[in-house]
Amino acid sequence: MEPMETDNKTAVTTFILLGFGNDSELQIPLFLVFLLIYSVTMVGNIIIIVLVITDHHLHIPMYFFLGNLSFLESFYTSTLLPRLLTSFLTGDRTISVGGCYIQLYCFGIPTIAECYLLASMSYDRFLAICKPLQYSTLMNRRLCFLLSAASWICGITVMTLLMSLLSQLNYCGPHEIDRFFCDLAPVIDLSCSDTTLVTLVGLTVSVIDSVPSFLLTLLSYICIIAAIIQIPSSDGRKKAFSTCSSHLIVVSIFYGSLIFVYVLPQKEALRKLDKIFSVFYTVLTPLINPLIYSLRNKEVKKALRRAVNKFGVFK
Repeated sequence: MEPMETDNKTAVTTFILLGFGNDSELQIPLFLVFLLIYSVTMVGNIIIIVLVITDHHLHIPMYFFLGNLSFLESFYTSTLLPRLLTSFLTGDRTISVGGCYIQLYCFGIPTIAECYLLASMSYDRFLAICKPLQYSTLMNRRLCFLLSAASWICGITVMTLLMSLLSQLNYCGPHEIDRFFCDLAPVIDLSCSDTTLVTLVGLTVSVIDSVPSFLLTLLSYICIIAAIIQIPSSDGRKKAFSTCSSHLIVVSIFYGSLIFVYVLPQKEALRKLDKIFSVFYTVLTPLINPLIYSLRNKEVKKALRRAVNKFGVFK
């Protein structure tokens, strides 16, 4: 690390991402594990994106949101894991302050957008199951695009505000981040400037972005479950539960880990668990999304089968 002198203080220009430790015997096994995770995540999400775009049977709101979700998760997974994989091979865990800000910005936007997108998906399922006769009118193409665009706009707006505040901070002391990526709280903690404002803004937007969307999603599923219970046919109940259960699993893991890391009071005992829970929403959720949606959803499996057959014809 090459520090520079600013106002008689040594200004930190690079951070060290401690990641998963520096045990040399674990680097190659960890590299192979995360390479497999990254490969499965990207292949699975790209397949869903391609199917949603190319198969006209999937040109309905549910799969439009699913395609957007896959794009978001491919985006922020590619922001984090390639850098981690490189560090396993080279042993270089340093990242410049500017590079750290860029990673945080590119990771934060799709993460925030996903909070709102998951809420939109739950609202879509609520309309489809609880108001089927009005569904096509209420959840039209224009509303789908508006909800998707609003998710991105919220993410960009919030992260631009946070980055403008972070850019005013100075770093002149410890430079180790106990994460495998640049996260907001550890970066703020390393600053030797007054961090009151950026901490308050960070907590406020974390609560606003995660809690209301989680409550909206929870309320939607309460209504969905109540409607499913009233379905007279056991086959109908089974089909409805199957459609929603995969979404509910992803929502529980994603929102639960986000609220634990960003909203709950950051006591010392909880901070030690933050690294574990951060793996849930950065690595686990993008991995299980394509697996759950493709293995449990009949329409996606049919679309994949049609794509394979079509490819076989041209082959």
